[in-house]
Amino acid sequence: MTEIVMPRLSDSMEEGTILKWLKADGEPVARGEPLAEIETDKATLTYESDAAGVLSIVVAAGETLPIGEVIARLDDDSGGGGGEEAAGASEAKAAPPASEPEQEPDDDAGSAPDPAPQTASEPAPAAGTQQPADPPQRGGRVKASPLARRIAYEEGVDLHRVEGTGPGGRVVKADVEQAASSGAAAISDAPESSGTAAPPDAPEGAEPAAPAAEEAPAPPAAAPSETGTAKGDVTLVALTRVQQVIARRMAESKATLPEFTLRTEIDMEGCVRLRSELKALGGEDPVPSYNDMVVRACALALREFPRANASYRDAKFELHSRVNVGVAVAAPDALVVPTIFDADRKSLREIARDSRSLAERVRAGTVTPPELSGGTFTVSNLGMFGVADFTAVINPPQAAILAVGAFAPRAVVRDGELVACNTMSVTLACDHRILYGADAAQFLARIRELLEQPLALVF
Repeated sequence: MTEIVMPRLSDSMEEGTILKWLKADGEPVARGEPLAEIETDKATLTYESDAAGVLSIVVAAGETLPIGEVIARLDDDSGGGGGEEAAGASEAKAAPPASEPEQEPDDDAGSAPDPAPQTASEPAPAAGTQQPADPPQRGGRVKASPLARRIAYEEGVDLHRVEGTGPGGRVVKADVEQAASSGAAAISDAPESSGTAAPPDAPEGAEPAAPAAEEAPAPPAAAPSETGTAKGDVTLVALTRVQQVIARRMAESKATLPEFTLRTEIDMEGCVRLRSELKALGGEDPVPSYNDMVVRACALALREFPRANASYRDAKFELHSRVNVGVAVAAPDALVVPTIFDADRKSLREIARDSRSLAERVRAGTVTPPELSGGTFTVSNLGMFGVADFTAVINPPQAAILAVGAFAPRAVVRDGELVACNTMSVTLACDHRILYGADAAQFLARIRELLEQPLALVF
């Protein structure tokens, strides 16, 4: 038998969510076959089996587990008897072995009356002992994952009042978290007979779940929590894995980084002429956009100012030899930053080709974790939405991020005359532990110089 554990699919991955099993329980699996779709902190990936055998699913779709936890097993399928072995395994799961010894009660078990008549196949639990974390699904028992039970116990949530969204109505982690946030399934609001079963690691003395026969019908957990108030009905939306990572990293950035910002206006008339000439030349490669020119200018400036291409870790500067520029791309309900590697060594047309390819894969959900890691600097552009200027949040542990505003004609003075000129506002946010004011100002001035005299971007 081969155990399949939650794989590490990216450097920053700590846990993953199984979105969908691509093979059914008991189905033969060949080595290299797609096994499951797993959502990581960066993207959704298809995990391929690294062994062959008959699949035995341990964790249902929708569950979230840390790296290294067992999610499935592959039974040996040698000799053509894999189907019979799988069927035997299923029968073994359906009924306990006849030779399994009965649980012996504690010495003082007879001092307390039984809460309900017991059958021969279900011996009475000993007084003062805890119920199993996941009791058999009979008599209306709540179907819930071990992780959901543990969270329910810690948050004081009555599982009988939680509507499960997992396979077969199984209660999963997200259901319990939503119920805990809304307060609609608190134990204090439930009848005395509908308590929450204690998890395996619950404190000693925790009360077990009440018998299923005494359970009262529970209202759905999705009931509006503020009906009739000034705010109206409240709908709770759980964050996706990617949104949770974005929230955590942005909160970490604002809480730990001593940042400062610099803003400047860039005359883009030279870039307008350069793009017109490149467009006239044609060719198979896409015509570089103004954002591609900004990425190229940043890459060249980063090579000249290595501190702007560095990271701060444990009171040390990490100076990176490669210049990898991340480009923020708006994905459905998320913000993803794919990386253009060695941007200082690539031509303007190569950057244009890479940026378009990465953006298409981000929006299609096919971008891979290696393409989302390794960035040393980030460019975020909201100019296409008409935003004049803004300040972006630094992506730790990077030293800085450049926010690009709208590209539009504005009134400027040239040779003593007021003329219309295409300008663009950019804002550089810096980590003051790495970049100081003068260093950041020189770096930003170099970016402006390269964009106002863009011939250097072509070579």
